Amino acid sequence: MTLPKVAREGKGRRVMYGFVMFAAIAMFVAIGGEVGAQTVRSIIGDNHKGTDQVMVTALLLNIALILLIWRRTSVLSDEIDVYRKAEVRAQHLAMTDPLTNLFNRRAIKEKTSELSARASRRGKSIAFLMVDLDGFKKINDLYGHDSGDFLLREVADRMRDVVPPSSVIARLGGDEFGICVVFEPEYPESVDRIAEDLVDALARPVSISDSEQTVTASVGISRPELDCDSIDMLIRRADIALYAAKKNGRNGYSWFESGMEVELRSRNSLEGDIRAAIPNDEFVPYFEQQIDLNTGELVGFEMLARWVSPVRGLISPDDFIPVAEETGMIGDLSLSIIRKAMIEAKNWDPKLTISVNIAPVQLKDPWLAQKIVKLLVETGFPASRLEVEITESSLFKNLSLAQSIVGSLKNQGIRIALDDFGTGYSSLAHLRALPFDRIKIDRSFVSSMFENAESAAIVSAIAGLGASLDVPITAEGIEDEESITKLKALGCTKGQGWYFGQPMNIDQVRTMLTQKDLIPNRRRHNNSEAVRPDDYEERKAS
Repeated sequence: MTLPKVAREGKGRRVMYGFVMFAAIAMFVAIGGEVGAQTVRSIIGDNHKGTDQVMVTALLLNIALILLIWRRTSVLSDEIDVYRKAEVRAQHLAMTDPLTNLFNRRAIKEKTSELSARASRRGKSIAFLMVDLDGFKKINDLYGHDSGDFLLREVADRMRDVVPPSSVIARLGGDEFGICVVFEPEYPESVDRIAEDLVDALARPVSISDSEQTVTASVGISRPELDCDSIDMLIRRADIALYAAKKNGRNGYSWFESGMEVELRSRNSLEGDIRAAIPNDEFVPYFEQQIDLNTGELVGFEMLARWVSPVRGLISPDDFIPVAEETGMIGDLSLSIIRKAMIEAKNWDPKLTISVNIAPVQLKDPWLAQKIVKLLVETGFPASRLEVEITESSLFKNLSLAQSIVGSLKNQGIRIALDDFGTGYSSLAHLRALPFDRIKIDRSFVSSMFENAESAAIVSAIAGLGASLDVPITAEGIEDEESITKLKALGCTKGQGWYFGQPMNIDQVRTMLTQKDLIPNRRRHNNSEAVRPDDYEERKAS
């Protein structure tokens, strides 16, 4: 039985008790009047028979009935009050987030609609702000969910302090919040100030486990437009603007623009095509030459990912890698391309190596080393010819797990290169913590070292650091002979870049290696097909 039904039945019983009470009082008046009259006449001697005992008994029973009904009515009123309070409490719980005491996702649409109606009657407008915390998961992972709950309560309190009192604030789930504010339609900049204040307030450090922790916030903002005819659309557009704010670097806010929706649809379409392309083997390896700068000889290739789509054509990794990383598909995608590269490269001259890049997201997988070793076993590719490249920025996120993965790979004879060196953080600490076999100078420094003194200084410093640590250096982005001369003078041993040729697909690499006589299996095959003179005579005679 629901609380509203209990309350309705209680009210019905109270009406019934009221009717019975009215009837009992009417009877009391009638019987009491007659008994009273008989008593008075008896006292003055006009009534020799005295008071009628039946009437007295009826009067007493009537009084008892009135007292009983009053008691039951009083008890019933108390019960109804209890039910009503319980009903109010249940409604509060149904619409309130118990952790932050803000409204919840269920209530936000109704409350936003009510606020919009009130604002409209006063000639004002509303804006909906979608707020998402950047880095909240880190707090949960490092300090536990209790600390995460404490942070969410602190965030809720700061939001209450920033937004106007008339606003609606809700926790939509996890670390996502929704806020509806009222503003003058002629002055949308007032919403900008609210968003800026929110970003600033939420970026202030929070004391957690005796340390100061900082999380930032991204905010997406929407307002009703001519083509925004529902609260659902208003909230969805704020969510789209939030995605744009995150894409723009986080710790900021963005207003919804119509182009954002088109971009999001395009991204969702791209995501769906990537998901279908992985099992269809549409992702293939391309190979960029790596050259010994001292001898000019080809010593290996860096494997690069390309997407050969039957619909979209050849797609650059800059277009699909970020989406694959965001959606968690990068692991399967990367391993499928590495497998193809290993199958192809195992037939090359044994002196040729391949370098493969590992995405930062993949370093969160504790089974990554085992997956790579499994590929080596399945394809028969020698571990000594494989070099795994790890970007410096990915180490910053989880150094301990990276140490475990790197250690497992090196135990199998796989070499490890630190990629994009100089673009991340705590470089020397990483070099001390992890046993790298090679350092790669980022192409942005190499390509600009003659025009930019700072880039030239960085290239020289990295080369000197490699020499002092006895770690060989590879320079990326070589585009001219002058760069080669400079890099050789600095001690760089290996280089790659478009000066040596653009990345090639499998067929192009086969052709080039065949011309260089660097495919032993094909060389042996060609030799076996050569016709010796005595064989020719025997065939002619037969």
